[in-house]
Amino acid sequence: MTIYQVFTRLFGADSSSCVINGTASQNGCGKMNDFTAKALHEICSLGCTHVWYTGIIEHATQADYSKFGIRPDHPDVVKGRAGSPYAIKDYYDVDPDLAVNVSRRMREFESLVKRTHEAGLGVIIDFVPNHVSRQYHSDAMPEGVRDLGQDDDTGMSFSTANNFYYIPGEPLHLDHVVAGSTYTEFPAKATGNDVFNPWPERNDWYETVKLNYGIDVQAGRRRCFTPVPDTWVKMLQILLFWSSKGIDGFRCDMAEMVPVEFWQWVIPQVKRAYPGILFIAEVYDPSRYRSYIYEGHFDYLYDKVGLYDTLKAVVQGHASAHAITHAWQAVDDIRSHMLCFLENHDEQRLASDFFAADPSKGRAPLLASALMYPNPMMVYFGQELGERGMDQEGFSGRDGRTTIFDYWTVDTIRRWRDGGRFSGRLLTDEELSLREFYSKVLALREGDPLFCEGEFFDLMYVCPSLQRQYAFARHHGDALAIVLCNFSGEETHVNVHMPQHLFDTWGVGMVKDAPVVELLTGRQLRVNLDARLPLSVTLPPYGGMVLKYVYPGILG
Repeated sequence: MTIYQVFTRLFGADSSSCVINGTASQNGCGKMNDFTAKALHEICSLGCTHVWYTGIIEHATQADYSKFGIRPDHPDVVKGRAGSPYAIKDYYDVDPDLAVNVSRRMREFESLVKRTHEAGLGVIIDFVPNHVSRQYHSDAMPEGVRDLGQDDDTGMSFSTANNFYYIPGEPLHLDHVVAGSTYTEFPAKATGNDVFNPWPERNDWYETVKLNYGIDVQAGRRRCFTPVPDTWVKMLQILLFWSSKGIDGFRCDMAEMVPVEFWQWVIPQVKRAYPGILFIAEVYDPSRYRSYIYEGHFDYLYDKVGLYDTLKAVVQGHASAHAITHAWQAVDDIRSHMLCFLENHDEQRLASDFFAADPSKGRAPLLASALMYPNPMMVYFGQELGERGMDQEGFSGRDGRTTIFDYWTVDTIRRWRDGGRFSGRLLTDEELSLREFYSKVLALREGDPLFCEGEFFDLMYVCPSLQRQYAFARHHGDALAIVLCNFSGEETHVNVHMPQHLFDTWGVGMVKDAPVVELLTGRQLRVNLDARLPLSVTLPPYGGMVLKYVYPGILG
């Protein structure tokens, strides 16, 4: 599985001269309808199997949609003009910014799902279970559903019947976060990032409130799961509602801030009703990985603290390539559940000044994360074009990330789209070359059994001299591949040793001067696949090689 994460609001935005902190009318706003059959074909041809449409569910915003029956949000509890997609305002509705015809926004989403499936791609959307916007209110919930907080006893700081946590008798204080704030909330609700007092700070998620899953935080985190907390029931209803729209999976925001017992209860129920639907968890604590897989029933977890952080350190020269070995060994027993990535909406762009400052430096880590083993991976829109994320959009600021708070245009995506033509004529040679590289690597993941099914063997333990290069082997049937990743900016000659143990493990013979194909360029080479002789090649700067050999006749 290769996921193309796209920030839906920004994909179709075409302004070439955006205004800092601009409105949608000034800077434009992408729509679901911008994902045409042609656009989806281009995503599919990159080698992706799923699209994660980020920001589908209605969230708090400074835009006024009151004429469509949507309550306006107070600007003091909205981050940015457009607002954060993780401050959910109505779990049962589509964000109106994304619709051409706001009154038919759910129909437009259903059409998007249909088009995506017709293009051969799966659909993933966010599920944000830990927190909602300060002024959450559903005007689209199905008949018979009770709204979050509708029946809460606001005089109790905690109750399993309450959906929120309260600070009884205390108003919310935001004036030190937003100068001269006029927003009022009484009693104050606990803030989304576990602030259980009425004084959230500017770096807190002050625009959100924490949902109550039955943990009495102020009583030593006492777990009260019998009877089933009311929030659990409401979240199940929400998951079933979106599953009924034909989607293929949920990316669950900050899943580790919600008790694993909830996931253990809810995921099997959703899967019984909709077999095959996927659940991906944003979890950052490695000590809890196995709990969320085996007890919580998640299909995949973010491999952020392990492989992502390690590859970033290697790219930046803070760690040896041998650290990659330690990263995969730490999750070897659950590696098929780990979702790899080099970029997403939370992280700085690889080509930004804060990460690598050069898109070409992403080639070697892509080879490693994409081809090491057949786990799922993710590409963030524009990553394949070297998007730098160095704009100062507004609330987001110039931080090396593509904004999730503002109306803006992503320059590389705008030029790639070319008004929906996807002609390539507005892209530079470097951008086209990088996209072609991504396409080749992702095609190997999807189409070559060596990489979508084969076995993995790390070669670093017999190559101690390699510090800026990473080497591993893959095997399937009668084929063997050696993947070499060069994190150095210099053309580098390497001697890679292959241990006898590799040949014994896979039952394949050693071959001196073996004819191999370099899959990224199509070049034919001769190398030693032999425990007695090194494999010697010269690697391009910030790149690598994928050498494939097919054994003739009977193996061994």
